[in-house]
Amino acid sequence: MGKQRVLSGVQPTGNLHLGNYLGAIRNWVEGQSQYDNFFCVVDLHAITVPHNPATLAADTYTIAALYLACGIDLDHSTIFVQSHISAHSELTWLLNCITPINWLQDMIQFKEKAIKQGENVSTGLLDYPVLMAADILLYDADKVPVGEDQKQHLELTRDLAARFNHLFGQQEEEILKIPEPLIRKEGARVMSLTDGTRKMSKSDPSELSRINLLDPPETITKKIKRCKTDSVRGLEFDNSERPECNNLLTLYGILSGKTKDQVTTECQDMGWGQFKPLLAEATVEALKPIQEKYKAVMSDRAYLESVLKDGREKAEAVANATLARVKTALGYSTPL
Repeated sequence: MGKQRVLSGVQPTGNLHLGNYLGAIRNWVEGQSQYDNFFCVVDLHAITVPHNPATLAADTYTIAALYLACGIDLDHSTIFVQSHISAHSELTWLLNCITPINWLQDMIQFKEKAIKQGENVSTGLLDYPVLMAADILLYDADKVPVGEDQKQHLELTRDLAARFNHLFGQQEEEILKIPEPLIRKEGARVMSLTDGTRKMSKSDPSELSRINLLDPPETITKKIKRCKTDSVRGLEFDNSERPECNNLLTLYGILSGKTKDQVTTECQDMGWGQFKPLLAEATVEALKPIQEKYKAVMSDRAYLESVLKDGREKAEAVANATLARVKTALGYSTPL
């Protein structure tokens, strides 16, 4: 048997931050040799909220280059752009027609974002989970790396695949593979620098809330110097009354490569004035090789375009084969 397949992606909305890297991409890199990986830039998802058309294409290339800069290896992984493969949109429509609308209305992220958007909330935002399901199911993914906030979306994907197979499969035939979650606990939920109870997010209006992978050293140092802390002397993990302390110590441990016990011993008697420079230095050093590789990739546009062209061709072949199975099961005729 061949390797199991993994599918995941990131939206091209702004720069990637430490949460994206530590919660997702770093885990992809560390485990990529074990799997057959398909990593896409999910630019169709990017327009479910207001976006800037003038920067969408450039942002898409930035994310693809960051995949490579973070260590995605083309010997184990395929990198492609979601909108370059029309099967994503087509399968979304086909799945829409078997998706009970109340399944979508019950999605937590839709409820939260709909409140923010008010009367401007789009059908695309409601339908976002079906597009995500299409992304996954097109590639016969065995596993999908997900954080806690995406588990509900993956459950919907599993439910839709099972529903489709039940309605249109023949004698227990599995037309769509039902994927399993791939969850890594450590570093899977990096919190905001301005509020240790909220996840680090690209949508946060404050740039001080996150450290972007391409932030220069002086910006990283400034953000960490100004990040929210408390007035308690001595630093500790796992105190529910000190969420910022737990978040910053966790970041320091991951970025410096130290264990939880080592960080506890080193930092338990420190004040914030002593600790923050250590965290800033560890962050700058951890991001330095990524930033250097990113600059090299972006300076060779022909190489980046060739990566995405090769990725599109490989991904499209898999996606179109799945789409053909679905359309046959639904009763569509084969094009002449």
